[in-house]
Amino acid sequence: MRAVALGGGHGLHATLSAVRRVTPDVTAIVTVADDGGSSGRLRRELGLLPPGDLRQAFAAFAAEDGGTLWAEVFQHRFGGDGALAGHAVGNLLLAGLFEVLGDPVAALDEACRRMGVSGRVLPMSPEPLEIEGEVSGLDSEDPSALRRIRGQVAVASTPGQVRRVSLRSPGASARPPVACEEAVEAVLAADVVFLGPGSWFTSVLPHLLVPGLHDALVRTTATKAIVLNLVPQPGETAGFSPERHLDVLSEHAPLLRVDAVIADRDSVPDPANLRRAAARLGARAHLGAVGAPEVAGRHDPDALARCMREALGLGRDGEHGGGAKGREGQQWR
Repeated sequence: MRAVALGGGHGLHATLSAVRRVTPDVTAIVTVADDGGSSGRLRRELGLLPPGDLRQAFAAFAAEDGGTLWAEVFQHRFGGDGALAGHAVGNLLLAGLFEVLGDPVAALDEACRRMGVSGRVLPMSPEPLEIEGEVSGLDSEDPSALRRIRGQVAVASTPGQVRRVSLRSPGASARPPVACEEAVEAVLAADVVFLGPGSWFTSVLPHLLVPGLHDALVRTTATKAIVLNLVPQPGETAGFSPERHLDVLSEHAPLLRVDAVIADRDSVPDPANLRRAAARLGARAHLGAVGAPEVAGRHDPDALARCMREALGLGRDGEHGGGAKGREGQQWR
């Protein structure tokens, strides 16, 4: 079964860790709009794709393939107060590959080979993108007034309420963002596509704002599943109900239809409302105990994998158990 997972950061890490328990054939498609921390510094200084979210995907694959040392090294950050302070080792390695090979996809494929991981990591676009957000609540005289803020860090940390986001190409170009061709091909060839969890406005929705990738997600015959967050995130989705997440997704991509919505039952105050919101997208809601009991706000990979199998109609070993269908309506075997 060919699976594709879209997202970024810790949310995508959680999805990849779970999906690898369902199938070994997994492609991660990663957001490239980060402008903060180590990634932001490398992006500004070298003009490269921000590597941080890509690094997280590699770390997830390496950990699942038994390469715990590689995962730990990739995630390690230098301390001190010198030029390397705050940089993650994996960010520097990926930046070096980007510069030497001159092609981000070739560089990411080479990193997979060198690390011995079986998954594939792709950027959603071959160029770094910029997020713009329309935010209310920043004007004390008129709380309903919308202000436009720019940059992933600014959108993610705003004290206001994010209403809508859009993507800009590099520089002053007015052209729409370009999709990574290999990412589009992966979505069209997939049997199942997962979107979320993660920072809703800055890691999940951006994939739907790249026209080529959006069109592929609408056209693909893959089963499409949304994995919801365990808790609302301060700034981006403070006060959001689980169903509000789905409504915002639909507002940004009204043509997108999905088949399944996966959520933690303890994070859903009103299951009936969530089921109605899922139905508006064409989906069925699947509620399970998918949160890690020892870490608040984090998915448990084994529990999430079990819920994924249920949502896809698969048995414990990935065999079809009735319910979900693969490409062109054919049941998986």
